[in-house]
Formats: sequence, structure tokens, C-alpha cells
Amino acid sequence: MGDPSGISPELTARILVEADLRSAARYVVFGDKRLLDLGAKDGNVDPDVSVIRKGEPMPAAGSKPVFVDLANHDPADLQRGKATLAGGTAATDNFRHALQFAASGQADAVFFTPFNKAAMRFAYPGYDDEIRFVRDAIGFEGPASEFNVLDKLWNARVTSHIPLSEVAANITQERILRALTLADANLRAAGFNPPRIAVAGINPHAGDGGNFGRDEIDTIEPAVQAAKAKGFTVEGPFPSDTVFLRAKNGDFDAVLTMYHDQGQIAMKLIGFDRGVTLIGGFPFPICTPAHGTAYEIAGKGIANLGATRAALSLAIKMAQDGKAKAKAAA
Repeated sequence: MGDPSGISPELTARILVEADLRSAARYVVFGDKRLLDLGAKDGNVDPDVSVIRKGEPMPAAGSKPVFVDLANHDPADLQRGKATLAGGTAATDNFRHALQFAASGQADAVFFTPFNKAAMRFAYPGYDDEIRFVRDAIGFEGPASEFNVLDKLWNARVTSHIPLSEVAANITQERILRALTLADANLRAAGFNPPRIAVAGINPHAGDGGNFGRDEIDTIEPAVQAAKAKGFTVEGPFPSDTVFLRAKNGDFDAVLTMYHDQGQIAMKLIGFDRGVTLIGGFPFPICTPAHGTAYEIAGKGIANLGATRAALSLAIKMAQDGKAKAKAAA
């Protein structure tokens, strides 16, 4: 369960009663049962779960989701529509338990309803984004990145949560090639074989042959050629104001952008209510809706479930495919 002050309790309760997804996976949910009950009331649903306390043994596989009640946020202290220390503490506690549960081999994927970054920072001062938190929670040092997914279209990025003023200095051939390598691996894990990746430029009109900057000529194009030499199906750099039109029309499976908003704006305009964020590169897939906590509608029972369904569906598919590949390789 994500941030309790927003729509996360409602989304959690409602997704637990979606019969098709529930039949495709065994859920273990970490949170406060009192907040799940509150979300169920908001969403007018009745999720049927088996409740255990922290530290109690996991029950044998059954038809009901298991809810691990961490009892970490008293509803009397809940401030809806506001980022709080209590909310951030509960959300980070839930996330850490889920991540460590998966890292110990007891789960094949992690899914979470939306967090609020301000609340997370109240509780975890070193919090930059989910990637940093996951690294700290499970002690992982390998490459990782966020991917935005909308139906069959993916967006990867070279830089993420850094100031725009620092982007150009952080665009290097090594980082572009690393981002392409990670994107190719995660797209393959999601069933693309081979994935077709377009690379966006960083300057207007992809530099216009050097008239508006040489980043494309000196850095991005050589990285694309190096990726091709490694066997990747990759093209570019393309002007960032048109490359998503081609990808949306089916020319590519993914677009690698140079910075956060270059891709986020395009993806959210195409389909905000269906967008998924995949945190890839870790030993297991981690998925969440691409939208935020929607504080303005917390408790109203009107949250759109589309992105939550899409995110959980992707987590289940990637987990199932990963298990099938591991079994075939054994």
C-alpha cells in the first residue's frame, strides 16, 4: 500500500477484488488493515483477505490474498490530501517489507499504489526516488532505471531525477549505451523480441546537423552505433518533438529520451489514465501506476483504476514470463 493520505487505500482495496487479476497471481499485501478497510469503504468494495501480523508464518497457498498487517498508521492520525511524516513513514515501511520479501525469494514481483515524494522524504531524508530506496532496502548495486509503459509503447531515459541544468553534462556515450542495454533487457523480459528502440536527440531538431548543438553528432550518434554493434535494434537520434508520433504509430516499441520530462510529457498526454512505471534492472520487476497520489480526490471513491490495473498486469506478466524462462533453462 502506498501513501495513505491519497487514493492508495482505495486503489489497493479495489484492485484486490478484480477477479481476473486475482486468479492470475497470489497476492501478499503489506500495510495497515485499518487503512485497507477505509479504502474499501471509499471504493464500496469488500476485499476478502487472510490477515496475519508481522512475523507470523505465511499461510499455505489458498484462494485469498494474504494481508500482512503492519499496524503502522492509526486512521485517527490520517490527514487526507496532505503529505505527512506519518504517511511517509507508513509508505516506506510497507515498501521496505515488500521489497525484502521479494528479495528473499518469496515473491516474483512487487507492485505498489502511488507514493508521495514529499512524504517519503519526511520519513527517509536520503530519498531521491524509488530507485535509490530500492537499492538501500535490498542492498543492490547494479544498473537500474525507470521505464514508462503505455500499452505496447515504452519510454526509457538516460537521466532521470536531476535538475534540467545538469542534463547535458550527464549525457555521455557510456550512459546512453548503459540505458540502451537496460532497456533492451527489460523489453525482452516483457516479451519484445527483439525490441525496436528509437533514440531521441537532446537539442531542437536533433541539433539540425550541428546548427543547434553538437551533442547528437559527438555523443548520441556514436552511442547508437555502438549499440548496433552489440546487436541492438536501435535507430536515431531523432528530433524529440516527432519521434513519439512514429513510435505511437508502431514504428518502434520504445523511445530512449535524454531527460525525464522529454518522455514523461509525451507519454502522459498519450494516455495518462493507463500509464505504468516499471522500475527495471533489479532481480524482480517493480511496477506502479504512473500517476500520483491524487490528494484532491482522496476519500471520494472516484479514483480511476485503469493505470493500477495496467501496472499490476505488467508485474504479473513479467513475473510469469520470468518463471517460465527460468524453468525452461533449468
